[in-house]
Amino acid sequence: MNLNEKMERYVEENFEGLKQLIRDLCAIPAPSHHEEKRAEFCKAWFESIGAEGVYIDDELNCVFPYRVTEDNELSAWLAHTDTVFPELEPLPFREDDKYMYCPGVCDDTANLAVLMYCAKYFVENKIEPKDGKGILFVANSCEEGLGNLKGSKAIVARYGSRMTDFVSFDGLKLNHTNDDCVGSHRYEITVRTEGGHSYLAFGNRNAIYYASMIIASLYAMKVPVIEDSRTTYNVGTIKGGTSVNTIAQDVTFTYEYRSSRRECLAQMKEMFEKVIAAYSAMGVSVEVNMIGDRPCKGDVDEKKLRALADLAERSANDVLGLKCTYAPGSTDCNSALAVGIPAICIGVCTAWGLHTREEYLETESLRQGLRMCLDFMGYFFE
Repeated sequence: MNLNEKMERYVEENFEGLKQLIRDLCAIPAPSHHEEKRAEFCKAWFESIGAEGVYIDDELNCVFPYRVTEDNELSAWLAHTDTVFPELEPLPFREDDKYMYCPGVCDDTANLAVLMYCAKYFVENKIEPKDGKGILFVANSCEEGLGNLKGSKAIVARYGSRMTDFVSFDGLKLNHTNDDCVGSHRYEITVRTEGGHSYLAFGNRNAIYYASMIIASLYAMKVPVIEDSRTTYNVGTIKGGTSVNTIAQDVTFTYEYRSSRRECLAQMKEMFEKVIAAYSAMGVSVEVNMIGDRPCKGDVDEKKLRALADLAERSANDVLGLKCTYAPGSTDCNSALAVGIPAICIGVCTAWGLHTREEYLETESLRQGLRMCLDFMGYFFE
């Protein structure tokens, strides 16, 4: 166990500050692509604790490079600033003796706050990472939905050749680890026909009909299976038409497929393109716009990946007395795993109602989460 008396004292002395940081962050709206205010808040907060070199990049990532030189190897620790909710006004926050309630309070606000307090521990104690490595503390943008991992992709593109490992703090269980990733392709599909008056132009093609036929064909697909892979698909939204007495001229719907194996994702892409080509060949206008692309795991050194996951397992066991559960996930880790960087995602609190307006977390679990994170990070410094 790396957790020592100094760390335990730090947790107790800073627990109230951690809770206040979560309150402050929850008061700042941050839908994907609109994280400016949270990024600015994080930069000011890091600087207030003595962090140097903090910057906000073009993708609205707030980056604190700790002991980073021009060419040393790096560990990257990230938590995303955006929430799944679109509001640009503050979301309702309340708390009682046991829980904090707010849309996005866990995903990913609490995880971000714990990461920031871990950075504070490094700064205050002048921690020296092992082997001369640097640490990237990143409050990253655009993890949710159509954010399309823009923030973490930018970090990997900028620093990936120097990264030995990558950890995303994002989740609702203290002892759950994502050690693999789920890739996905997301599309907006628009079908157009001549349409017309429902009586006078009867017989003209109806966009709703052809869109429904395309959807039926997509749902008739048999998903590929390789070993223990899991592949899914979904039509999420549909809109179009003019009125009950109008033959619809256009319909737009959104469609995604996901898989835990890149080979399966490639097969789904091939089948999708064949369906679109078949309907286009009928003379129907079918416009396809890709709106999301999350990669699957690439060629990763499995021993190094397992070693990183084992560190999280040891901390959960040593500090909390819990065994880890494992599953693939769709997280910022996709960006790193896709290019061969060992990456895991871990959570720092216990929460419920993720991605709903009833989201809430157990306040006391934050104490345990901060303890566990400090123990985990202890493997990376002298």
